[in-house]
Amino acid sequence: MFNQVHTSCTKRSGLLLCHRHYHEAESELESESSAWASIKSCETNYVPLTPISFLERAANVFSERTSVIYGPSSVLYTWEQTYARCLKLASALVHHLSISRGDVVATLAPNVPAIQELHFAVPMAGAVLCTLNTRLDPAMISALLMHSGAKIIFVDQEFLQLAQEALSLLATKNKKTRQPDLHIVIISEKSNNISPNTYEYESLLESGHHEFAIRWPRTEFDPISINYTSGTTSRPKGVVYSHRGAYLNSIAAFLIHEMSTLPIYLWTVPTFHCNGWCLIWGLAAVGGTNVCLRSVSPREIFENISLYKVTHMSGAPTVLNMIANTPSCDRKPLPHKVKIMTGGSPPPPQIISRMEELGFEVNHLYGLTETYAAGTYCLWKPEWDSLPSEERFILKARQGVQHLCVEEVDVRDSITMKKVPADGITMGEVMFRGNTVMSGYLKDVKATEEAFRGGWFHSGDLAVKHPDGYIEVKDRLKDIIISGGENISTVEVETVLYSHPAVFEAAVVARPDKLWGETPCAFVKLKEGFDVGSQEIINFCRNNLPHYMAPRTVIFQDLPKTSTGKIQKFTLREKAKALGSLF
Repeated sequence: MFNQVHTSCTKRSGLLLCHRHYHEAESELESESSAWASIKSCETNYVPLTPISFLERAANVFSERTSVIYGPSSVLYTWEQTYARCLKLASALVHHLSISRGDVVATLAPNVPAIQELHFAVPMAGAVLCTLNTRLDPAMISALLMHSGAKIIFVDQEFLQLAQEALSLLATKNKKTRQPDLHIVIISEKSNNISPNTYEYESLLESGHHEFAIRWPRTEFDPISINYTSGTTSRPKGVVYSHRGAYLNSIAAFLIHEMSTLPIYLWTVPTFHCNGWCLIWGLAAVGGTNVCLRSVSPREIFENISLYKVTHMSGAPTVLNMIANTPSCDRKPLPHKVKIMTGGSPPPPQIISRMEELGFEVNHLYGLTETYAAGTYCLWKPEWDSLPSEERFILKARQGVQHLCVEEVDVRDSITMKKVPADGITMGEVMFRGNTVMSGYLKDVKATEEAFRGGWFHSGDLAVKHPDGYIEVKDRLKDIIISGGENISTVEVETVLYSHPAVFEAAVVARPDKLWGETPCAFVKLKEGFDVGSQEIINFCRNNLPHYMAPRTVIFQDLPKTSTGKIQKFTLREKAKALGSLF
């Protein structure tokens, strides 16, 4: 199953160039008669890259440092204890649940300590981790379990009913295909087994042995995880990560977050999203403390920052928006400046400004599930510090430059593959090449080849490149509005909407129009205590945008979101389409 993905990438996409060129170079050396011919790789100078090594090192270097804090009971583990627990859990997976190399282990849980342990224990058992989105419905969870071929699912007790409904649907399908039922492991306080196929997390862990021999990857291109795309469409794709890619992007993640040794990180990003942007592995590399947060609310965020002296956190722009608009009664003074990384969609400059007023230092990254989360970040230049605040926040909202561990990021014409000029005006598609691009889509060679056409990964995001080389995403290809032959960036319209004092959240999509083809339709959620009409919003946009870019329709409502905080524009597009032409 996974060999197919690896072979496809190597032969068709050209992404695993390092692996291929390494062996080509080795062959050439062997054929030379010079002294270089004796220089070869061996087990001493070549060890496959894997995030498992971060944990092993943490147990030695940061043994007494706190690895995990969780909840009102303040569950505390040191890195030495976490390593021992992960060894025992890996042992239990292999010896009690018969997990073999390449088997898939699924999870359905919030940001609890067990998920941090599973990110290491599952690959230590030679298996592949598949973290499922807790906001999906039973039918979708059932479909993803079947597609991934998962042998076990670890379920937090909070989502047990959801899992049971999904497994009931799966059992019906399995009877037709004669597939065995999944083992279920419940993450909860100790309890009795419910059925022969059901286990309790702590009891299972205790059944393992701490002297378990880790099943290191045979090659660094072995799969380490499957991450399904957001589930906002009817057909999410299984993005396969390798040990090599996860190792490199974990390093990039803590470098982008400007983490020195021993950071204290608050988990507000779902760990099931791109494996927590790869930081769930990266924190072990720097001996960081994982402050686990079961549910995200502004009050909980401020409480945990104050209580545990949090230094770093992350969140989608919607999380930043939520924090920025927190009532004063739910806020606590920050013990120091807290670095917060945002990504997922372009953050409005107004939100960045408000966050910095509250004492946060906002950094901006950009990427996709297919790029292990971050692929670029807005590397800040000291000379920008002296600019007026409005200019600084506009610069900070850009998606920036490639990080250290990705080979290339460019903006190119989707058809001709030619570079667009770095003029800050000409739009093209953001494309990636490098070791931190996915291995491919699970069981979907056609989609993999399409995503990798021309030797680049196609992001589907439209952007411009500025003269300084920084990219700025303008829209998704599917979100761009074409009105009377003019391209309208929904991101630009949304930025103006967010500058209105009454607007809490905004999203813009296309509404069909008999005359213009399409016109902008704005969906707006107002801040509490504000009462404005649609015409006021339209007039505000007309005063701050070319008239053709201003929304002609404004609908006030709550905005649907994915679990990672992205607004589900496909839902809004369907609603706007159902409205028909304005005239």
